[in-house]
Amino acid sequence: MLRTNIDKLVMQSVQGCIKHPVTANPYYITGEGKPITLPAMGGITYNVKTGDPVFGWAGDHIEPGVTIKNEEDVANDALSLLSCIGNEATVISGDAKGTKGYVTGTHGGVEHVIINFDENLEKMVIGDSVMIKAWGQGLELLDYPNVKVMNISPDLFLKLGIREEDGKLKIPVAGIVPAYLMGSGIGTASSTRGDFDIMTTDMDEIKRNGLDQLRFGDIVLIKDFDSSYGRAYLKGAATVGVVIHGDCVRMGHGPGVTAIMTCKESLIESFIDKNANISTYIRGK
Repeated sequence: MLRTNIDKLVMQSVQGCIKHPVTANPYYITGEGKPITLPAMGGITYNVKTGDPVFGWAGDHIEPGVTIKNEEDVANDALSLLSCIGNEATVISGDAKGTKGYVTGTHGGVEHVIINFDENLEKMVIGDSVMIKAWGQGLELLDYPNVKVMNISPDLFLKLGIREEDGKLKIPVAGIVPAYLMGSGIGTASSTRGDFDIMTTDMDEIKRNGLDQLRFGDIVLIKDFDSSYGRAYLKGAATVGVVIHGDCVRMGHGPGVTAIMTCKESLIESFIDKNANISTYIRGK
Protein backbone atom coordinates (compact mmCIF):
# COMPACT_ATOMS: atom_id res chain seq x y z
CA MET A 1 0.00 0.00 0.00
CA LEU A 2 1.20 3.50 -0.80
CA ARG A 3 2.76 5.26 2.17
CA THR A 4 1.51 8.84 2.62
CA ASN A 5 1.53 11.66 5.15
CA ILE A 6 -2.25 11.43 5.51
CA ASP A 7 -2.00 11.61 9.31
CA LYS A 8 -0.39 15.07 9.03
CA LEU A 9 -2.93 16.70 6.72
CA VAL A 10 -5.10 19.55 7.98
CA MET A 11 -8.87 19.57 7.42
CA GLN A 12 -10.55 23.00 7.29
CA SER A 13 -14.01 24.33 6.51
CA VAL A 14 -14.47 26.40 3.38
CA GLN A 15 -17.77 27.78 2.21
CA GLY A 16 -19.58 29.24 -0.77
CA CYS A 17 -23.06 29.78 -2.14
CA ILE A 18 -24.77 28.21 -5.13
CA LYS A 19 -23.80 30.47 -8.01
CA HIS A 20 -26.19 31.86 -10.60
CA PRO A 21 -25.42 30.74 -14.18
CA VAL A 22 -23.10 33.14 -16.00
CA THR A 23 -22.80 34.03 -19.68
CA ALA A 24 -20.32 36.56 -21.06
CA ASN A 25 -22.65 37.67 -23.88
CA PRO A 26 -25.61 36.33 -25.86
CA TYR A 27 -23.39 34.41 -28.29
CA TYR A 28 -20.48 32.01 -28.24
CA ILE A 29 -18.46 31.88 -31.46
CA THR A 30 -17.76 28.33 -32.62
CA GLY A 31 -14.60 27.12 -34.30
CA GLU A 32 -16.40 27.56 -37.62
CA GLY A 33 -17.19 31.20 -36.85
CA LYS A 34 -20.86 30.57 -36.12
CA PRO A 35 -22.54 32.55 -33.31
CA ILE A 36 -24.60 30.32 -31.04
CA THR A 37 -26.62 30.80 -27.86
CA LEU A 38 -26.21 28.06 -25.23
CA PRO A 39 -26.46 27.40 -21.49
CA ALA A 40 -23.04 27.59 -19.87
CA MET A 41 -21.40 27.58 -16.44
CA GLY A 42 -22.88 27.85 -12.96
CA GLY A 43 -26.20 27.22 -11.29
CA ILE A 44 -27.93 23.94 -10.50
CA THR A 45 -27.73 21.63 -13.51
CA TYR A 46 -30.48 19.10 -12.94
CA ASN A 47 -29.98 16.66 -15.79
CA VAL A 48 -26.18 16.46 -16.08
CA LYS A 49 -24.22 14.61 -13.39
CA THR A 50 -20.96 12.84 -12.65
CA GLY A 51 -20.71 9.72 -14.80
CA ASP A 52 -22.63 11.21 -17.74
CA PRO A 53 -20.92 11.75 -21.14
CA VAL A 54 -19.07 15.06 -21.57
CA PHE A 55 -19.96 15.25 -25.27
CA GLY A 56 -23.28 15.78 -26.96
CA TRP A 57 -24.87 18.38 -24.66
CA ALA A 58 -26.30 21.60 -26.11
CA GLY A 59 -24.14 23.65 -23.76
CA ASP A 60 -20.70 25.23 -23.29
CA HIS A 61 -18.39 24.40 -20.35
CA ILE A 62 -21.34 22.73 -18.57
CA GLU A 63 -20.59 22.04 -14.89
CA PRO A 64 -22.48 18.92 -13.76
CA GLY A 65 -24.55 19.15 -10.60
CA VAL A 66 -24.13 22.23 -8.40
CA THR A 67 -21.72 25.14 -8.77
CA ILE A 68 -20.65 27.22 -5.78
CA LYS A 69 -18.55 30.35 -5.29
CA ASN A 70 -17.74 32.75 -2.44
CA GLU A 71 -18.48 36.33 -3.45
CA GLU A 72 -15.55 37.63 -1.40
CA ASP A 73 -12.54 37.31 -3.71
CA VAL A 74 -9.97 36.40 -1.06
CA ALA A 75 -12.30 33.83 0.48
CA ASN A 76 -13.07 32.39 -2.95
CA ASP A 77 -9.35 32.02 -3.62
CA ALA A 78 -9.17 29.80 -0.53
CA LEU A 79 -12.35 27.92 -1.50
CA SER A 80 -10.90 27.14 -4.94
CA LEU A 81 -7.43 26.28 -3.63
CA LEU A 82 -8.35 24.11 -0.64
CA SER A 83 -11.38 22.24 -2.02
CA CYS A 84 -10.24 18.83 -3.25
CA ILE A 85 -11.99 16.30 -5.44
CA GLY A 86 -13.81 13.84 -3.20
CA ASN A 87 -14.17 16.22 -0.24
CA GLU A 88 -17.48 16.04 1.61
CA ALA A 89 -19.85 18.96 0.94
CA THR A 90 -22.94 19.78 3.01
CA VAL A 91 -25.79 22.20 2.28
CA ILE A 92 -26.09 24.37 5.40
CA SER A 93 -29.05 26.62 4.54
CA GLY A 94 -32.43 26.43 2.84
CA ASP A 95 -34.87 23.58 2.29
CA ALA A 96 -32.09 21.13 1.38
CA LYS A 97 -30.13 21.81 4.57
CA GLY A 98 -28.17 18.74 5.66
CA THR A 99 -27.88 17.22 2.18
CA LYS A 100 -24.42 15.79 1.58
CA GLY A 101 -22.44 15.50 -1.62
CA TYR A 102 -18.84 15.58 -2.79
CA VAL A 103 -16.55 17.90 -4.74
CA THR A 104 -15.98 16.84 -8.36
CA GLY A 105 -13.63 19.60 -9.53
CA THR A 106 -12.48 23.20 -9.53
CA HIS A 107 -12.99 25.29 -12.67
CA GLY A 108 -10.34 27.91 -13.45
CA GLY A 109 -11.04 31.32 -14.92
CA VAL A 110 -14.48 31.55 -13.34
CA GLU A 111 -13.04 30.03 -10.12
CA HIS A 112 -16.00 27.74 -9.45
CA VAL A 113 -16.15 24.67 -7.25
CA ILE A 114 -18.35 21.89 -8.66
CA ILE A 115 -20.26 19.49 -6.40
CA ASN A 116 -22.26 16.32 -6.98
CA PHE A 117 -25.41 15.79 -4.91
CA ASP A 118 -27.31 12.56 -5.47
CA GLU A 119 -30.53 13.93 -3.96
CA ASN A 120 -32.56 17.04 -3.12
CA LEU A 121 -31.51 19.14 -6.13
CA GLU A 122 -35.13 20.24 -6.46
CA LYS A 123 -35.02 21.66 -2.93
CA MET A 124 -31.92 23.78 -3.60
CA VAL A 125 -32.00 27.37 -4.81
CA ILE A 126 -29.47 29.92 -5.99
CA GLY A 127 -27.78 31.43 -2.93
CA ASP A 128 -27.98 28.38 -0.66
CA SER A 129 -24.80 28.01 1.38
CA VAL A 130 -22.59 24.94 1.09
CA MET A 131 -19.73 24.03 3.42
CA ILE A 132 -16.86 21.77 2.37
CA LYS A 133 -14.51 19.84 4.63
CA ALA A 134 -11.39 20.78 2.68
CA TRP A 135 -8.74 18.08 3.02
CA GLY A 136 -5.97 16.98 0.71
CA GLN A 137 -3.59 19.78 -0.25
CA GLY A 138 -0.16 18.85 1.05
CA LEU A 139 -0.62 15.12 0.44
CA GLU A 140 2.73 13.43 -0.20
CA LEU A 141 3.83 9.97 -1.33
CA LEU A 142 6.63 9.16 1.09
CA ASP A 143 8.36 6.66 -1.20
CA TYR A 144 7.98 8.80 -4.33
CA PRO A 145 9.16 12.32 -3.44
CA ASN A 146 9.33 13.39 -7.10
CA VAL A 147 5.64 12.64 -7.65
CA LYS A 148 3.40 15.54 -6.70
CA VAL A 149 -0.18 14.92 -5.55
CA MET A 150 -2.75 17.73 -5.43
CA ASN A 151 -6.45 18.59 -5.52
CA ILE A 152 -7.73 15.21 -4.31
CA SER A 153 -8.93 13.97 -0.93
CA PRO A 154 -6.56 11.37 0.57
CA ASP A 155 -9.29 8.77 1.10
CA LEU A 156 -10.32 8.98 -2.57
CA PHE A 157 -6.70 8.92 -3.74
CA LEU A 158 -6.08 5.66 -1.90
CA LYS A 159 -9.10 4.09 -3.66
CA LEU A 160 -7.81 4.73 -7.19
CA GLY A 161 -6.24 1.30 -7.56
CA ILE A 162 -2.70 2.57 -8.12
CA ARG A 163 -0.15 -0.26 -8.35
CA GLU A 164 3.55 -0.13 -7.58
CA GLU A 165 5.59 -1.96 -10.20
CA ASP A 166 9.37 -1.77 -10.80
CA GLY A 167 9.68 1.53 -8.97
CA LYS A 168 6.85 3.14 -10.91
CA LEU A 169 3.18 3.92 -10.26
CA LYS A 170 0.57 2.38 -12.58
CA ILE A 171 -2.89 3.92 -12.43
CA PRO A 172 -6.13 2.85 -14.14
CA VAL A 173 -7.48 5.57 -16.45
CA ALA A 174 -10.45 5.93 -18.77
CA GLY A 175 -8.36 7.61 -21.46
CA ILE A 176 -4.87 8.73 -22.45
CA VAL A 177 -4.52 12.28 -23.81
CA PRO A 178 -1.53 13.35 -25.94
CA ALA A 179 -0.03 16.67 -24.86
CA TYR A 180 -0.78 18.36 -28.19
CA LEU A 181 -4.53 18.20 -27.45
CA MET A 182 -4.26 20.34 -24.31
CA GLY A 183 -5.33 23.96 -24.68
CA SER A 184 -6.94 26.62 -22.49
CA GLY A 185 -5.24 26.77 -19.08
CA ILE A 186 -1.69 26.02 -20.25
CA GLY A 187 0.82 28.42 -18.72
CA THR A 188 -1.13 29.02 -15.53
CA ALA A 189 1.22 29.69 -12.59
CA SER A 190 -0.15 26.85 -10.45
CA SER A 191 -2.01 23.57 -10.87
CA THR A 192 -3.29 23.51 -7.30
CA ARG A 193 -6.64 24.88 -8.38
CA GLY A 194 -8.63 25.21 -11.57
CA ASP A 195 -8.32 23.13 -14.72
CA PHE A 196 -7.13 23.05 -18.31
CA ASP A 197 -8.97 21.90 -21.40
CA ILE A 198 -8.71 19.05 -23.88
CA MET A 199 -9.14 20.82 -27.24
CA THR A 200 -11.94 19.32 -29.33
CA THR A 201 -11.93 21.38 -32.52
CA ASP A 202 -10.57 18.30 -34.32
CA MET A 203 -13.09 15.64 -33.28
CA ASP A 204 -11.54 13.11 -35.65
CA GLU A 205 -8.37 13.27 -33.55
CA ILE A 206 -10.41 12.96 -30.35
CA LYS A 207 -12.01 9.79 -31.73
CA ARG A 208 -8.67 8.44 -32.98
CA ASN A 209 -7.36 8.68 -29.42
CA GLY A 210 -10.46 6.99 -28.00
CA LEU A 211 -11.54 10.08 -26.06
CA ASP A 212 -15.01 10.58 -27.57
CA GLN A 213 -16.61 8.45 -24.83
CA LEU A 214 -15.21 10.43 -21.88
CA ARG A 215 -17.53 11.06 -18.92
CA PHE A 216 -17.68 13.63 -16.16
CA GLY A 217 -15.48 12.30 -13.37
CA ASP A 218 -13.30 10.12 -15.60
CA ILE A 219 -9.64 9.80 -14.68
CA VAL A 220 -7.25 10.46 -17.57
CA LEU A 221 -3.50 10.52 -18.10
CA ILE A 222 -1.95 13.35 -20.12
CA LYS A 223 1.30 12.19 -21.72
CA ASP A 224 4.43 14.36 -21.85
CA PHE A 225 2.85 17.00 -19.63
CA ASP A 226 4.14 18.44 -16.37
CA SER A 227 1.82 20.10 -13.85
CA SER A 228 4.29 20.43 -10.96
CA TYR A 229 4.40 24.24 -10.79
CA GLY A 230 2.10 25.25 -13.58
CA ARG A 231 1.16 23.49 -16.83
CA ALA A 232 3.47 22.83 -19.76
CA TYR A 233 4.71 20.24 -22.27
CA LEU A 234 7.67 18.17 -21.01
CA LYS A 235 8.84 15.03 -22.78
CA GLY A 236 8.58 11.99 -20.49
CA ALA A 237 6.49 13.74 -17.86
CA ALA A 238 2.91 12.75 -17.04
CA THR A 239 -0.13 14.35 -15.45
CA VAL A 240 -3.14 12.45 -14.11
CA GLY A 241 -6.38 14.39 -13.86
CA VAL A 242 -10.16 14.23 -13.49
CA VAL A 243 -12.58 15.44 -16.18
CA ILE A 244 -14.63 18.17 -14.47
CA HIS A 245 -16.66 20.10 -17.07
CA GLY A 246 -18.19 19.50 -20.45
CA ASP A 247 -17.20 20.15 -24.04
CA CYS A 248 -17.05 23.68 -25.48
CA VAL A 249 -17.75 25.20 -28.87
CA ARG A 250 -14.91 27.75 -28.74
CA MET A 251 -11.43 27.37 -30.21
CA GLY A 252 -8.80 26.10 -27.79
CA HIS A 253 -11.38 24.73 -25.36
CA GLY A 254 -13.05 21.43 -24.54
CA PRO A 255 -13.66 19.17 -21.54
CA GLY A 256 -11.78 20.49 -18.49
CA VAL A 257 -9.29 18.45 -16.47
CA THR A 258 -8.22 19.15 -12.88
CA ALA A 259 -4.79 17.67 -12.14
CA ILE A 260 -4.44 15.24 -9.22
CA MET A 261 -0.95 13.81 -9.75
CA THR A 262 2.13 14.68 -11.82
CA CYS A 263 5.81 13.92 -12.23
CA LYS A 264 8.58 15.41 -14.37
CA GLU A 265 10.18 11.97 -14.63
CA SER A 266 8.76 8.82 -16.21
CA LEU A 267 7.46 7.41 -12.93
CA ILE A 268 3.73 7.43 -13.73
CA GLU A 269 2.24 4.89 -16.13
CA SER A 270 -1.34 3.94 -16.89
CA PHE A 271 -3.59 1.20 -18.18
CA ILE A 272 -7.08 1.55 -19.59
CA ASP A 273 -10.05 0.82 -17.35
CA LYS A 274 -13.34 2.29 -18.56
CA ASN A 275 -14.63 2.20 -14.96
CA ALA A 276 -11.92 4.62 -13.83
CA ASN A 277 -14.32 7.33 -12.69
CA ILE A 278 -14.47 9.07 -9.32
CA SER A 279 -18.13 8.13 -8.89
CA THR A 280 -17.14 4.46 -9.09
CA TYR A 281 -14.68 4.82 -6.24
CA ILE A 282 -16.79 7.14 -4.09
CA ARG A 283 -20.03 5.16 -4.39
CA GLY A 284 -18.24 1.82 -4.25
CA LYS A 285 -19.88 0.54 -7.43
